[in-house]
Amino acid sequence: MNSDSESLQSQCLGWLLTDDVKNNNQSVECQENDGVKNLHNEATASKSSEPKLGGTPQTFQLGEIPTVLDRFQAVLKHRLQIQAQEHPPLFPWETQLIDYPDCVDEPSMTLVPSWGWMVQQSKLNLPRPLPEKVFQQLLEKCQSMVTSSVPLGAKLVQVVENFFPNESQALNDIAGLVLRSTYRSVNTLDVPNIQSDYSDLQPRQQMALSLLAAKQLLENLTLPLSAASPVVERQWLTTVGNLNIKVEYQSVGITKLLVEAELPVKGTLTLRTSGTLAMATSSTPGYLSVELGCEQLNPTYTLEVEFPEVDEQSLLFVINLTV
Repeated sequence: MNSDSESLQSQCLGWLLTDDVKNNNQSVECQENDGVKNLHNEATASKSSEPKLGGTPQTFQLGEIPTVLDRFQAVLKHRLQIQAQEHPPLFPWETQLIDYPDCVDEPSMTLVPSWGWMVQQSKLNLPRPLPEKVFQQLLEKCQSMVTSSVPLGAKLVQVVENFFPNESQALNDIAGLVLRSTYRSVNTLDVPNIQSDYSDLQPRQQMALSLLAAKQLLENLTLPLSAASPVVERQWLTTVGNLNIKVEYQSVGITKLLVEAELPVKGTLTLRTSGTLAMATSSTPGYLSVELGCEQLNPTYTLEVEFPEVDEQSLLFVINLTV
């Protein structure tokens, strides 16, 4: 009997620690009711009366043990289910029962290009767009060359020469065509307006397209001013909207340079020349202005626009003032 009892206890413990519950063809509800009643009756009888002398203790045959265990398992499972329904378990951070939604609507995330200034390409007059990587490298090179005093033709060649090594003569020839052409006569550059990818173009067509984009970028980044033409305006498209810039040379009273900008997001304007600078910052979108006195003849100014929400790199303009 000891070995049978220990075996029975081991099986009961195993069932308590696992979810492997056997399903019986008989009605579990009936088995539970019978099991509860029998257990209750036996417990009541044991408390109300002493066992009779000479009585025969109740025993189970080995063949009946699986049936008893199945009944005990069903009753225990039912009681645990009732207890879980009446007192649901809580997470450690919960103090009361909370109904969670089936799914959570996450806010959509807009992917911003690696350089928010690059969408300006859509404003350029090109027979076909350049690949994003190529245009980004062109824009970065134009930023580094925009303040250079070398002629425009030399700037163009230096901007694109890394794309076409050992092709300096061809680049110089095509750069001359680009300087003499207008944006509406791109056919003279042998860049037909066909549906072809940049990689499918001939090398000379790629050169012409790259030089044409570099010329327009340098012109967009250069703001020429003079006493005869004291006002110049520029618009630059970003991933968050248009940047509108107006630069004015004022010669009445104190000569100065005034920059007014309409910002699509918060940003900073920095106007500088030969060791002197003026800076203005706005914490909201809208108008922002900055000014600097003109104490030298024919100075060169730089205007730096910073948009932290657009990109870590700033956009650099050059202001050529001829008095």
